[in-house]
Order: sequence, then structure tokens, then C-alpha cells
Amino acid sequence: MPVTEFLSRNGRLYPNEVALVELNPDEKDTRRTTWKEYGLIESNRFEPYRREITWSVFNEKANRFANMLLGRGIKKGDKVAVLMYNCLEWLPIYFGVLKSGAIAVPFNFRYDAEEILYCAELAQADVMVFGPAFIGRIEANAERLCQGRLLIYVGDNCPSFAESYHELVADCSSQEPGVEISEEDFGAIYFSSGTTGFPKAILHKHQSLTQAAEMEQKHHGTGREDTFLCIPPLYHTGAKFHWMGSLVAGSRAVLLKGTRPETILSTVSREHCTIVWLLVPWAQDILDALDRGELRLGDYELAQWRLMHIGAQPVPPSLIRRWKEYFPDHAYDTNYGLSESTGPGCVHLGMENIHKVGAIGVPGWRWECRIVDEQGKEVPQGEVGELCVRGPGVMTCYYRNQEATEETLKEGWLFTGDMARQDQDGFYFLVDRKKDVIVSGGENIYPVQIEDFLRRFHKVKDAAVIGLPDRRLGEKTAAIIEIKEGMACTREEIEAFCMELPRYKRPREIIFNEIPRNATGKIEKPRLRRMYGADQLVEKENMS
Repeated sequence: MPVTEFLSRNGRLYPNEVALVELNPDEKDTRRTTWKEYGLIESNRFEPYRREITWSVFNEKANRFANMLLGRGIKKGDKVAVLMYNCLEWLPIYFGVLKSGAIAVPFNFRYDAEEILYCAELAQADVMVFGPAFIGRIEANAERLCQGRLLIYVGDNCPSFAESYHELVADCSSQEPGVEISEEDFGAIYFSSGTTGFPKAILHKHQSLTQAAEMEQKHHGTGREDTFLCIPPLYHTGAKFHWMGSLVAGSRAVLLKGTRPETILSTVSREHCTIVWLLVPWAQDILDALDRGELRLGDYELAQWRLMHIGAQPVPPSLIRRWKEYFPDHAYDTNYGLSESTGPGCVHLGMENIHKVGAIGVPGWRWECRIVDEQGKEVPQGEVGELCVRGPGVMTCYYRNQEATEETLKEGWLFTGDMARQDQDGFYFLVDRKKDVIVSGGENIYPVQIEDFLRRFHKVKDAAVIGLPDRRLGEKTAAIIEIKEGMACTREEIEAFCMELPRYKRPREIIFNEIPRNATGKIEKPRLRRMYGADQLVEKENMS
């Protein structure tokens, strides 16, 4: 059945139970009680801004948005882009899109104005839903975005080039829209990218969404009594489909804005969270704060917290060993996946397999895996090859990109581009990535974009960007810069020039040296990684 049926069911069976909580510690709600009532260390501060909705309200909001879209002529198969930070409106809007029969197209909120326009045109979006933080980026290309496209603004003080979400849905019916949807209908487009940094649109059927939701619930045993803490952005397949375990179970979830260690532990305590999905940097920050004595576990109510799992990037085994020292009773899990496989879980460690920390796991629920050589033939167990996966969550295609689809999908198998090996117990271990994408703090960074930017500096002859191991972020960006002959350049000059880049794209290491290229003119990045110790350090950490 389509994943929307779970929401309709929850609205009927658990109408008055809380489905979602939005919590923003940086926005104080002075109308509410202080934290002192909870016995927490923030006793001198007012409670953070907090909103919640029940399952019936969640379902009704989704229905209103679906009926509004249908009333505006949106039909089955049309595309609705969503560009918002996490908030209480995000998921009802997403499910409203699905209930209308349209295709949901979440946008990365890091996109700049040109990337937003590019993705809107690539996906052929008919509607763009956006929040207050994106007015400037939308307005930069408003004339082109408005051509044959409905722009819907979610917030106060609606800009002139858009229509107000709240006004549009105010008088719409809260009844089920009645659009017949099957698992074979198209449900979502997500964006991925290769080393060039140009996004590819990944088309999924409703079957993929239902598979991901049911798999998450089964993998982590999510029950009615659980509360899931969601911190990463909902445009990310990982965040959304980990939350969908709660959807299947009919249990509560908290959308937290904030990643400080104190914020996370306080939220787990006061909201009685039982399942928390962290990225490596956040887990590292919590451990470091505990080591320094800045946090005391005794100040929080954490006994109910049963599972900590990490995804989106390789997890250092040493981190999990440290975590278990502070939280010996926690179950631990990690998942491997990609947007082409509807996010995490096609390979799954399993809570019972903590003795295999360092592995990405075994095939997830209803998934198959194999490792192949360059000719597509399976390699002997223990040898390195490309990881391929097959299951009901594999994408239909790269939308409007047949060539890339044919390179990635072969006889139902998804070729991931990741190099892996399988041990004698059947567990898969990642070895390296074919692609040069840098994964830093759970976010993909595309070296070509930064290289092209650096070459704009008048003293730079050539530039190459690679990832180097980082204890907190997993990887950090390093820029190798070749200066034009007869010129001198300092690190400070490069850093000042890079201030134009978003913070997460700025190189954290700057190395002045020649750029090695092969006979065809391609940068020899494996050689650079060997030169600067990336390969050895990664291998050492994975084996520790």
C-alpha cells in the first residue's frame, strides 16, 4: 500500500495522540514555564519555543494541502518542490503532495539561487513551496520561476511574487482527497550528484517510500511507546525515512532545531526520547563535552533512551567504543544507503551486531547485495569490488538522464560506485568510494565546485580538492593550490577569497604544491590522497 495510508490510519486510530513536536531552543517562548520544573540545568532560562500536532491534525493538514493543489489544477504526476527548514508544516505538506497524486520534490536548503533554478527546471516542478529563509534566493530568479509555476510561501508577510500557504489552505476541505494511488505510481524525486557537483534527479515510485518506512520500523523495532528524535534536515532521505518508522508504528517524534550537546541531551530528557539518530560530529561533540566535564549525565533523565544510531558517513569504531563507555546500555546501529536506494537501510548492521562495529552490515530487509569487478562479475569473498544492491527501494531512473540511468541500473541491480568487501561472516565493509565526493559532517561536498571557484583567484594556476580524515567531521576539505609562476601567495589570501563560499564549502586545509595530472589531463586524486596520508589514516581508523 502507499505510505500515505499509514497517515490516514493513524488519524483514525490515534486521533488525539501527539504525532509531531517542533522544538527550537534558540527561540524562547516566554509564555511557557521555565526549565526548572523539569529539574534540568537550564533552570534560569525560559522553555524553548515548542509546537505540537496530533495525528488527526497532521492528517487533516495533509488533506487540506492535497485538496488545495487539486483545486489549483495540480494533477497526478505533477511535481511539487519543497524548500524549507525543518518545521511542523514540512511533513504535512510533503504528505499532502503525495495524497494529491503529485510527486514530492524536496530541495536541499543549502542550494543557492542558481541551484534552486537548475533543480526546479530539471525536475520540471509545477509548484514551489518555500519558507522565509529562502525569499532572497527565490526572488533572485522569480521571473523565471514564476513562468507556469505556482509559488507558495509558508510564513508571515508573504512576498508579492508568491501566494500565502495559510490563505490557500484555510478554506480547503480536511477530508481525504480521494485520489487513487498505487505503489506503482511515481511518488518522489530526490537529488543526488556525482563528482561534477551537478545534481541528478532521482525518481522513485510509491513502492520505494513504503519499503523504506516499513524497513525502518522493522530494523529498529519501533513501537507505539517510542519517541524518535529527528535532528537532520527532512529534505534528506535519511532523516525522513528514519522518521517513517514512527509513522508505521503510530508513535511520537520530535523535530529538534539545534545540535549542541546540551540541547540534544536536554531534549532527550524532557521529551523522553527513546531513539536518536546522530551524525558523527554530533556524537563526537557529546563525548568531548562529557570528557571535559561540561555535561553531567546525572543532570538528565536518560534511562528511557534505548537506541543511538548513526548514518550518512563512515563511523569510526573508536567513537562507538567511547560511546559505550558513557552509555553501556544503549543499543547501537548504523545503516548504509543512498538516495538511489531511498536512503539508508539497504545494508544494515543490526542492533544485535555491535561486535561488528566498522562494518556497514548485511543486506537490509528485502534487499540483496553483491560485490562485482569491472566486468560486473561477482568477486570471491574477501576481495574488493563495487557494491551493488537490489530491492524494492531501488530508483526507477535518473529523471531525464537515460545515459546516467543505464550506467547505474543494470538488470535490476543498482551499482553504488562504492568499493567494498565481504568478510567470512557475510558482513560488508566499505573500502573506498569511486566518486570523489567528500562527506563532511553528513553533508556531501563536491570538489569540482570548489576547484572552479579557487581558479577564479588571480594568483591561482590550478587547484585540486580532496578529503582528509577528521575525527569530528569524518572528512575535512583540503585544497592543494598551484600558484602562477612568479607570484607569491599566502594562506590568509586564500582564506579571505574563500569567504564568498558557504562556510561548509570552505577548505579547512590549504596546501601549496603542484597539481599532478595524468596524460588525459585529469587530476590524479588517488596520488594526492597518498601524498597527504588520507588513504593510510582512513585505513588505520577503519581497522582500529
